[in-house]
Amino acid sequence: MAHEEQVIKPLFAKGPSLGIRLLVFAVLSAVLMVVDARFETLKPLRSQMGLVLTPFYWLADVPVRVWDGATQQISSRSELMAENEKLKAEALLLQRRLQKLAALTEQNVRLRELLNSAALVDEEVLVAELIGVDPNPYTHRILIDKGEKDGVFLGQPVLDARGLMGQVVEIMPYTSRVLLLTDNTHSIPVQVNRNGLRAIAVGTGNPERLELRHVADTADIKEGDLLVSSGMGQRFPAGYPVATVKEVIHDSGQPFAIVRAVPTAALNRSRYLLLVFSDRRTPEERANDSAEAQEAADREAEQARNGEPAADAPAADTPAADAPAQESN
Repeated sequence: MAHEEQVIKPLFAKGPSLGIRLLVFAVLSAVLMVVDARFETLKPLRSQMGLVLTPFYWLADVPVRVWDGATQQISSRSELMAENEKLKAEALLLQRRLQKLAALTEQNVRLRELLNSAALVDEEVLVAELIGVDPNPYTHRILIDKGEKDGVFLGQPVLDARGLMGQVVEIMPYTSRVLLLTDNTHSIPVQVNRNGLRAIAVGTGNPERLELRHVADTADIKEGDLLVSSGMGQRFPAGYPVATVKEVIHDSGQPFAIVRAVPTAALNRSRYLLLVFSDRRTPEERANDSAEAQEAADREAEQARNGEPAADAPAADTPAADAPAQESN
């Protein structure tokens, strides 16, 4: 029995080999490059192809641009943080210098500069950061990151960008505790910046309020007056803002008015503070030095009243005194 051979025909016709195709495309590419370089026949086609492929170019460049942006943000984060801290410190120092502007203006009007006031001298300061708050609601104390190792001393004035905050009451090697102005055990001598009226501002336990004690009912003080440190007691430097008068209550039956004020410093919000190194002497040492200086000034004034000649005065008068004696001889 004869078997017929069955021939299976392929479904798809077999084309040229891969090598031939590569050669054809290579020749075609070379021809296109030569035509494009020598002639302008393909210029319109290239322009249209560029327009069609532009979105694909943009999409292909998106990952690169995203990567570059992320890298730049990550690398510059530390630089931005360092610059931010530096600018904060510089702004705090500049605002601190501006605090004395109102007080110095009034002093110039009243010719206070003739007294050679120490308020005109720029004090040394140290920037500190608040790191803790006393949890006791009846005491207003904070903890800062500067201590004995940084030169902090007891009674040192502390202020923020707006005004006085308080004074150092406890020193540790690397930290210190500050008693705020509004603590009910704290008081500070102040004066009205407008007319120089002196008073004592005491804390009330309320972080938003101070009171002036023993202000005469007829005293020239009104709402909106700026209270600055007077320098009395030689604890706080003179001329720094303390509070703004908020309310003045007059009672005809009482000898003293009720005066309430709002602290200028942001006691509940400030994080960066300034420690003022105006004078490290104790109040007793400053009082003794002042007494000695006053005694020396009194002695000089007594000598001037008695007409005692200066050490160099006789030398200038000697020739004039000898002239008559020569003529008589």
